[in-house]
Amino acid sequence: MSNPPRPHTSADATAGVPATGDDDLTIHSPDPSLYNDDLAPVPKSKRSWGAFEIFNVWTNDIQSLFGYTLAATLFISYGLNGWAVFTGIILAGVIVMFLCDLVGRPSVRYGIPYAVMARASMGVHGTQFPTLIRGVTAMFWYGAQTYFASTAMALLITAVVGPGPEGSFLGLSAVGWTSYVIVALVQLALFSMGIKWIGVFLNWAGPAVYAVMIAMMIALWAMAGGDLFTELGTVFAGNGDYPGGSLAAFSAVVGTMVAYFAAVVVNYGDFSRFTRSERAMRRGNLWGLPVSLALFSFLTLVITAGSSVLYGQALTNPADIVARVDNIWLTVVAALTFFLATVGINLVANFIPPAYGLANLAPSVISARTGGLITAAVGFVVGALWVAYIDNIGIASFVDTLGAVLAPLYGIIVADHYLLRRQRLNLNALYSAAPGSEYYFTKGWNLRALAAFCLASVFSVTAVWLPALEAWSGFVWIFGALLGGALHYTIARARKSAPASS
Repeated sequence: MSNPPRPHTSADATAGVPATGDDDLTIHSPDPSLYNDDLAPVPKSKRSWGAFEIFNVWTNDIQSLFGYTLAATLFISYGLNGWAVFTGIILAGVIVMFLCDLVGRPSVRYGIPYAVMARASMGVHGTQFPTLIRGVTAMFWYGAQTYFASTAMALLITAVVGPGPEGSFLGLSAVGWTSYVIVALVQLALFSMGIKWIGVFLNWAGPAVYAVMIAMMIALWAMAGGDLFTELGTVFAGNGDYPGGSLAAFSAVVGTMVAYFAAVVVNYGDFSRFTRSERAMRRGNLWGLPVSLALFSFLTLVITAGSSVLYGQALTNPADIVARVDNIWLTVVAALTFFLATVGINLVANFIPPAYGLANLAPSVISARTGGLITAAVGFVVGALWVAYIDNIGIASFVDTLGAVLAPLYGIIVADHYLLRRQRLNLNALYSAAPGSEYYFTKGWNLRALAAFCLASVFSVTAVWLPALEAWSGFVWIFGALLGGALHYTIARARKSAPASS
């Protein structure tokens, strides 16, 4: 990530007064173990993101190959009528929007990333544990998504020059390896250009995917003719065969979509800190979540129904559909676009979080750029071994477990900021490791918050692996967040009302 200029601010921030301008964001004598340019507050004069950039963060988050497959599966696998699925998807978008508006607001106001924001509740050193877990989760998914993006690039190369030589190594052909290396280098180049160019990339990739999806829809509609409407009618009728009935199916749709965005929700401050105002953030969240989700889901539904008419089965992977369309130009454009879309979500959800998280571990020696290089190296190994080994050993359950561990942290951050601190932060204390400073607690760790975090995480992880709660697995993240926030609030209030002790 490119290094922003050193911020400027006044001592009002030290007193906890919300920032109102650049002069309110200066950090005086920060501790080197807690500060570098990447973790410093972004002054308002250096923020270039508006509602459109936030909108495209979310469009790129859903517009990957995995996102398309997820949306298509919701319509054909849960036995609900189409309108109920649409309602569930939009409701999930509203829930995620509300969660992000809450956690993103302080980062807009103070210009700080998630790792620094978490110091207020977990302690200036205590934040390292949950941010490291978030980083490890993202590294694994970064490697997986790099592999998925390479399949789109492989489709493009095959369409232009043919399948290439036979044989494979670690499950990948020569074209597969070529595609994988290209994707890895493109992602690294984009990240190295800094947050401004990442924003430009997202602004282009998001609308481009919609343009290609509309073109695919029109092409399949033209080929399928009136049979498309018959197939759509079948989907919208639903068959009601989901175990537990319609309510369980509807809950599964909502929970699945919420869980899909959960990882980005935790560290959403890493993006909102670059927006010019809270209003721009809220507008971007509105258009990028419930509205964009509805549009994307509609296009996905029509395209999937068209594939069912034309090819005798509902194809939920757009790469499979593109590969069967006898039009080389559409194949090339679609493959390139879905490749870029998957790269987009990787930058948003899986590259930036570990880059900042690693920088937070040792700011004096690790910058966000260095953290990004470490992430790229680990992710490259994960993606290279994905087909041969990792996808076969239950890595999804491992990553879901790490995500469940993180859920309470969201609740702790929000409860601490809104209920306990009344939306006021001592900005300079977030960068101070001096004993007795506001967020120093016990040697830099808030042991009470850590206890709440651990107790709620035990619940979240247990719920992931408990068969009896499988139908509610999508809501485990929300339950864990609520429990974490409630425990933190209760313990903190009990401490405040107790007689003074050690």
